[in-house]
Amino acid sequence: MKIALFTDTFAPEVNGVAHTLKRWVDFLESHQVAYRVFAPETRTEDVSTNCIYHFKSFRFFLYPECRLAIPNTMTIREQLEQFQPTLIHIATPFNIGLCGLHYAKKMNIPFVASYHTHFDQYLHYYNLDFLSPWLWRYMHWFHRSAEKIFVPSEETLNELQQRGFTNLHIWSRGVDCTIFYPKEDNRSFRQAYGITEPYIVLYVGRLAREKNVDLLIQLAKQMPSSIRWMIVGDGPLKAQLQQIAPSNVTFTGFLRGDALAEAYAAADVFAFPSPTETFGNVVLESFASGTPVVCANRGGVTTIVKEQQTGLLCPPHDLNTWRAAIEYMLKNEEKRKQMGKAAREYAETKDWNSIFTELLSHYEQVMHKRESRYA
Repeated sequence: MKIALFTDTFAPEVNGVAHTLKRWVDFLESHQVAYRVFAPETRTEDVSTNCIYHFKSFRFFLYPECRLAIPNTMTIREQLEQFQPTLIHIATPFNIGLCGLHYAKKMNIPFVASYHTHFDQYLHYYNLDFLSPWLWRYMHWFHRSAEKIFVPSEETLNELQQRGFTNLHIWSRGVDCTIFYPKEDNRSFRQAYGITEPYIVLYVGRLAREKNVDLLIQLAKQMPSSIRWMIVGDGPLKAQLQQIAPSNVTFTGFLRGDALAEAYAAADVFAFPSPTETFGNVVLESFASGTPVVCANRGGVTTIVKEQQTGLLCPPHDLNTWRAAIEYMLKNEEKRKQMGKAAREYAETKDWNSIFTELLSHYEQVMHKRESRYA
């Protein structure tokens, strides 16, 4: 098996898609499966290697984590001819993905695709709803020749089925429970950020319109000052949110590794108001840390969060419901602990190794189907 992966976002970019794809490549390497990655250059020191090829790029305005690359088609063709992949996986529908689609067809290589992002929902937040019909036509055209289309959740699968997509399969997400786990002592985290309030409510993610983070700032203004609101992440709205946030809101910027794990474990509640998720990796990380969640009752998170068992689900923009849900969580310590325990138990079932093993079996099915077709 030889896999060529085409993606418009990859490590070291900080987002769920890049994180998942980097883990997938590490899995392929550990299982001695040959691969090549074609991805945008994300910083000046990015250097192409024998397995990963970078191309100059610029950020896509709707989704800065995805980059519009200027791929060198000669280089891609040469590498594919040398490598002779048995399968192409196209992870994103932009420039790099288009190159993957072109060469899959031109070289008669079977390909699969994955759908990670509800771009049509993003359009609403940028007053571009009129583009939605054209976007869906493009997405249909882009994916129609794929042997399989992988989606991260039941919600996303149902959404695409209703829009006429076929050959859909769930490629779920996992979490490393050795990195994210409950910790009884959060004093070091509190000292690091000067937290004296009795409660911590945490958000982790991009600071952008489609994430609905401004709802948390509104809540911070209305709710008691006994809560410290921790906003972890970066994005185009950061400066604006900082200007309007009250003094009990702390913006940490991006956190990684142990620092991020410590933030999850130190929080009493994880608040995630984004209504546009296809899965919600950060929710699973919070679960692994034993921290229950309050989430928007929309998108992929609805297939993860069990109401009153691992968290609470609220209408995305209903400020009163959100306030009541967070107050309920903070006032009911025993219930909060029960939810945190159940959340951790659920996270322990989401093992990356078994998830990737299943994806590899999907690859094998596609290859066997192609072989039998030409036998």
